[in-house]
Order: sequence, then structure tokens, then C-alpha cells
Amino acid sequence: MSTEFSKNNQLKRVRTIADFQFGRGVGCALFPDNTEFRLSSTKRIRYILLDGERLATLRAHDGRLTLSIQGAKRLSDAISAPAYRVKITDEVIEFLMKGKNAMAKHVISADENIHAGDEVMVTGEDGLLIATGSAVLSGREMLAFNYGVAVNVRKGSK
Repeated sequence: MSTEFSKNNQLKRVRTIADFQFGRGVGCALFPDNTEFRLSSTKRIRYILLDGERLATLRAHDGRLTLSIQGAKRLSDAISAPAYRVKITDEVIEFLMKGKNAMAKHVISADENIHAGDEVMVTGEDGLLIATGSAVLSGREMLAFNYGVAVNVRKGSK
């Protein structure tokens, strides 16, 4: 019974973090009841999985979530565009799908509420998810700058 209690606490914790990081209600959509957890050696939540696939990692240094492609797909379904999205020109999609960084000169549009350090989804011109990563610039800066990295891509969809 104690494992079930701790699993419920773990689920509540990651849902609360997701709600804080991405907006109210996202936690339940991102992490269903059958979510599994892998703990660190210090018994803290490290990896969040669904059916054996990683959805997200809980960063130890700041307590925020980083998303896998599967997690980003679930997030994309849970929140409407343009929230936490950076739209990139189609000419560089192949590079981003392989995990290369998104450069500011290729940004077509970006959520103005993105702050540097936020977890974001990178999409093509058609709005389809192609990568996930961490914003280097704010949404407004991504559109204003013609040089430099806009998003440190963590994982491409290939």
C-alpha cells in the first residue's frame, strides 16, 4: 500500500509541476493515471514514463520538466497553438529532425510568452511537431534577431 501511496504522490507532484510550467490542466493531459516513474539514487523522481517510453525528465537542478518527443506530442495535443511553439521554415526541418539547433534566422513565428530557458516545441510551417528543446531567446527575440541560436534542440523526431 505504501508504494501506491507514493505513486499517487509522485503523480500529483509531476502534474503540479506540469501545470505550473505549461498551464493549468496540462498535468493531467500529459501524465495519465498509468504513468510510471524511475527514481534517482537519492529516491527522487528522475524519469516519467508511459508504457515504457520516456515522456519527460525532471531536472534535479531546477525541478522543471524536459520533454521527449512523445511528451511533446502529448503537450501539443493538450495546449492550442501558438503556446510554447516555435515555427521554423521548412528548408531546415531535416536538420532539426536530426537534433540540430534552431537558428533565429529560420524562425517564422514564436509564442510571445516564451522566456529564455522555457521548454518549447519546434514545428514546421504546417504546424507539425519536429523537435523539442530549450529556448535560448524569448519569443520576441527569436523574431527580432537574424543570427544566433533560438532553440537548443534536445531531440528531433527522427
